[in-house]
Amino acid sequence: MPHSYLDTYIDAIEHARVYDIARETPLEAAPQLSAKLRNEVLLKREDMQPVFSFKLRGAYNKIAQMSDAECAHGVICASAGNHAQGVAMSASKRGCKAVIVMPRTTPDIKVHAVRTLGAEVVLQGDSYSDASLHARKLCAENGMHFVHPYDDPLVIAGQGTIAEEMLRQTPRDMDAVFVPIGGGGLIAGMAVYLKHYSPNTRIIGVEPVDSAAMHDSIAADERIVLEQVGIFADGVAVKQVGEHSFDLVRRFVDEIILVDTDEICAAIKDIFDDNRSIVEPAGALGVAGMKKYVQREAVQGQLLACINSGANMNFDRMRHVAERTEMGEKREAVFAVTIPEKPGSFLTFCRIMGDRSITEFNYRLSGRGKAHVFVGAAIHDGGEMQQLEQSLRDNGYPVINLMDNELAKLHIRHMVGGRSDLVHDEVLFRFEFPERPGALLDFLSQSAGRWNISLFHYRNHGAAFGRVLVGLEVPSDERDDLHLFFEDLGFNYVDETDNPAYHIFL
Repeated sequence: MPHSYLDTYIDAIEHARVYDIARETPLEAAPQLSAKLRNEVLLKREDMQPVFSFKLRGAYNKIAQMSDAECAHGVICASAGNHAQGVAMSASKRGCKAVIVMPRTTPDIKVHAVRTLGAEVVLQGDSYSDASLHARKLCAENGMHFVHPYDDPLVIAGQGTIAEEMLRQTPRDMDAVFVPIGGGGLIAGMAVYLKHYSPNTRIIGVEPVDSAAMHDSIAADERIVLEQVGIFADGVAVKQVGEHSFDLVRRFVDEIILVDTDEICAAIKDIFDDNRSIVEPAGALGVAGMKKYVQREAVQGQLLACINSGANMNFDRMRHVAERTEMGEKREAVFAVTIPEKPGSFLTFCRIMGDRSITEFNYRLSGRGKAHVFVGAAIHDGGEMQQLEQSLRDNGYPVINLMDNELAKLHIRHMVGGRSDLVHDEVLFRFEFPERPGALLDFLSQSAGRWNISLFHYRNHGAAFGRVLVGLEVPSDERDDLHLFFEDLGFNYVDETDNPAYHIFL
């Protein structure tokens, strides 16, 4: 990269127009995390911005530098959350019209927040992709200016001001900084600045394992498009990263760490324990990645900083977060255990479990020879989980560890009733469908009719997408037709017919 190219970004960051509206957020100590991990952990509190997210910086820097003539045409963007609020507030401050195209699945609280900030909201489609296409169409028809959430040099420069603040706020050079990645605008701006002024600081990006667009693009040495993205950390659910951000990330970012849902939930709790704030799943990625890095590298005494990128969390999602936190912290273990179906079996089993707290115990009579139980137990760490599993095996109990089994954790632990002798030729599928009024009815209407529904489980997790478990009676010679039918439905799905937890409990 020519030196002048780098200088251009550094200059853009140092002259970014963010502080008319954004605030310099604190870089706070996290004493409990620091003590637990034996490193000095700092949290950059971007959740304390006026719109509870860093997105305000880039949006305002872009809009503030538009000419009066450009501003007169208005601005438009597509977003389901943080970028929408950043653009709406920035446009209001500049005094120009803002149109925000949001998916119909967007929770009412976010739609209301954007309207309160003075923007016009257009609801279109069931996904960000649908909204983005419509926003581009409206942009061309009305001559408005599109404000991209991450693939714009001025937006990237606005996000880079976070790094500038951190270097002023830290007592010494940071050993590593952990940054959430969605489209890549945040980490691109920060990495350029940090590598210029603090070249020994490791820049580490963090992505969900099921939304790893940047990780996979770096591995392929080109921008790839994910077929589908995970829905839990919706703030970083991007199928393709930006062209500008990809170029900067592959030059200046040291590595990208992937984390799963349980690890993200545990990080949300860690942050709450230290400063009583509740960040959204995307906002906790930095802490989740930092914990994984410390465990892998066994580092001690280092200065580690994490970006708390946002706190736009729907309250009803907290139920799901709380359920998964204990597993993410390795403080709960869940197993499928087979025990003899005879008097006294439960007592013997519980004695082997010892004085551990039982967090869950699901059982229903399904035969006279043996019983299958879904059991959860409180543990202190992963080592104790392995010891408990081995103890059960040593006492002759067949055991399946369900810690990595999404079917078991999302659905089976909430289901009762067991097997049914009436069911024949059953297949089992997990679905994700848009969480909007009437979506569940639409799903059932499209799915029903040709094959009998033999099992159904649905829970609302307060996200933009709902999760459904469906059992269908489908003769073996019609299985190919079934898969073609599902492809036409257009919903993301996973075939769980061979999942061992299904065969044990359902």
